[in-house]
Amino acid sequence: MSDVIDQGLVSLDAPLGADKADVIRALAERVVAAGRATDAEALFADAWAREEKDSTGVPGGIAIPHAKSDAVTRPTLAAARLPEGVDFGSFDGPADLVFLIAVPTASTQDHLAVLSTLARSLIKDDFVASLRSAPDAATFVAHVEAALAPEPAPAAAAAAATGATAAATAASGGTATATAPAAAHHTGKPVIIAVTACPTGIAHTYMAADALAKAGDEAGVELHVETQGSAGATPVAPSVIERADAVIFAVDVDVRDKSRFAGKPVVAGPVKRGIDHPAEMIREAVAAIDDPAAPRVAGDAAAESAAAAVAHEHFGQKIKRVLLTGVSYMIPFVAGGGLLIALGFLLGGYDITENATEIVTTNALWNLPEGGLGIYLGAVFFSIGAISMGFLVPALAGYIAYAIADRPGIAPGFVAGSVAGLMGAGFIGGLVGGLLAGWIALMLARLDVPRWLKGLMPVVIIPLLASIVASGLMIVVLAGPISAFSTALNDWLSSLSGAGAVLLGLILGAMMGFDLGGPVNKVAYAFAVAGLGAGSPDNQAPWAIMAAVMAAGMVPPLAMALATVIDRRLFTPVERENGKAAWLLGAAFISEGAIPFAAADIFRVIPATVIGGAVAGAICMGMDVTSQAPHGGIFVFFAIGNLLWFVLAIIAGSVVGALVVIALKRWAHRRPVREEQAVGAPEVAVA
Repeated sequence: MSDVIDQGLVSLDAPLGADKADVIRALAERVVAAGRATDAEALFADAWAREEKDSTGVPGGIAIPHAKSDAVTRPTLAAARLPEGVDFGSFDGPADLVFLIAVPTASTQDHLAVLSTLARSLIKDDFVASLRSAPDAATFVAHVEAALAPEPAPAAAAAAATGATAAATAASGGTATATAPAAAHHTGKPVIIAVTACPTGIAHTYMAADALAKAGDEAGVELHVETQGSAGATPVAPSVIERADAVIFAVDVDVRDKSRFAGKPVVAGPVKRGIDHPAEMIREAVAAIDDPAAPRVAGDAAAESAAAAVAHEHFGQKIKRVLLTGVSYMIPFVAGGGLLIALGFLLGGYDITENATEIVTTNALWNLPEGGLGIYLGAVFFSIGAISMGFLVPALAGYIAYAIADRPGIAPGFVAGSVAGLMGAGFIGGLVGGLLAGWIALMLARLDVPRWLKGLMPVVIIPLLASIVASGLMIVVLAGPISAFSTALNDWLSSLSGAGAVLLGLILGAMMGFDLGGPVNKVAYAFAVAGLGAGSPDNQAPWAIMAAVMAAGMVPPLAMALATVIDRRLFTPVERENGKAAWLLGAAFISEGAIPFAAADIFRVIPATVIGGAVAGAICMGMDVTSQAPHGGIFVFFAIGNLLWFVLAIIAGSVVGALVVIALKRWAHRRPVREEQAVGAPEVAVA
């Protein structure tokens, strides 16, 4: 893999121009002259566009301009040792060693890993010194090739054993650690996780990782670095995240799966700061550990790491994970679309469904239709909402496939989901199509293909073949039976009334109160959201299910808040403070607002939230309450049908839940352990 550089790509001690643009253009011309690119100006333009986003000069008199370009035919490294330094934007002065990394737009992971290895080597003083003292181009190239050579297997095994992820070895481009063990027990040092990422993910990502690792070692902290670059990334182990005292984000792009670090103190800055001032970032992270006012990573601290799920899940757990991934990505389409449709009905009436398209295509603000501005805006809102809802099944299938096969699965999944919609297979067809497309894409991605074909696999071959196979099977074999089943299910839900509807609401409500945002809660919510797109003025059963689920999900925090008011003595001062916040959380349909109460007294709180949620769900279904919005609680009142009964159901469920938890706290106590039982497991019961 050292074929990225040769002597013709190296310029030693010859001036290449007065500024960095001249140097980059000269190196681009060398790449073209070597037959590794087709257009020097195009390569220069791509490298210069990257340079304008953020300078590529790094401490030590080094610059690494780099780019992915359609003009490049082979991954290439061109280098120059300049007689006089040129300013590349580093804080410590001009650069006299310049490396142009040029890769094709569709590069293999192997080449990207090699080039990122070079970037990491440039923070090693002995390597840089050897380049500055090289007497000729042959020696210069030899030093570079030695740096690019894979580390021996024992070193790689040792790195893996310490818990450092794949990039602790040169060929992997993954994660580096500044300390050895990633054990389950605390080392006594501050534990810090750093994430590094840059737009191209070739150079700065890995240089920042190694600079931070070196600074962390010097500062005496236990540092784990996760690189999110083009050469791949392996997430930090969940056990390490759990022990971490703070996190550092040295990134120029969004951090993937940021919710893994929710609640941790955070120090954030551009990736170049991780290269230029790593020790300063380490000091700030250590200081943030004991600073209650320090910024923290936003999100739900209970969110699972996707990596943890993948590493330890059983087949059933994997299916649940990928289905809920699809639902989570689908929800924004449903949320926006549902609310816009509700606004359309509010302004234009239910008849707007018959002529909304005609109104928006033949009218404008200066040419209002009969009925005036309200009808026109109603048609606009309804049309946009309907378009958004049209993505429901494709997005569901696309991101189910993404959860299985990563990015190569997205296109086949979206196509299979669209086919499910075309064939009338509904959201069940989307579930099946997404699973099928993702599995096929994953199988194709695992094929051992020639190196020249690897670059085409994720962008051409896998989407093409997986779309043909998955969507073909949907059309020819699966869509018909699934469509018939979906129709039967929809007819059954539409026919529910009386005791049947109440029983369904009771079950869904109990599920919503069972684990407060956990798997059971998510299954009930996913069931309601997935069917929401099938709702209409003539078929309001899916809207009724959504209303029951949302009302029941609002009850747990409201019930706990009410209980702290009715009998304050049963709750600690901290719980009473949590109760004040729970009013707003419950009103906004955030069931997790009850988690602090459940964590402190799970065997009394959970029965109360289950019973309260069941009451609210049963009342909603029994009284034909509907919701066209999948979230928002009382704040989306305009999307609620039979709003009075919706409010009454929530009040009833909250009162029941509050009274149950108060009763259990007053009269349900653990029996004392008898002496003869003390040597065994204690007998726990309620009086």
